[in-house]
This record gives sequence, structure tokens and C-alpha cells, in this order.
Amino acid sequence: MTKATAERIGQDWDTYLAARASEIPVARAGQPDDIANAVSFFASERSGFVNGQVLYVAGGPKA
Repeated sequence: MTKATAERIGQDWDTYLAARASEIPVARAGQPDDIANAVSFFASERSGFVNGQVLYVAGGPKA
């Protein structure tokens, strides 16, 4: 999806990715493992006392 966005606005992928990553507080693009780690936590006993939460896996709040 993001590669299609880069193409649509006429940017090559590496330039687009670097520009987007620079706007994220952790300064990198998200990876599938970032989502998998969050899902793993909520699917495990470690989250047994957690309820009614919204989890944003987005690299930190935007300043």
C-alpha cells in the first residue's frame, strides 16, 4: 500500500520511506514483527489483567 502511495506521488520507494521514517519518533519504519509482538502480548497470559485498551503500534506519539 505504501509503495503504491510513493508511486502515485512520484517518489522512489527509498526516498519516500526515509521521509516517512524521519517523522516517526523512533526514526524507523514499522515492521511486521512490531505488530506481531503486540498481538503476542495480548494473546498471552502476560496480559491477563489488561482489558478495554486501544493499542497504537505506531512508533511513538507525533510531536
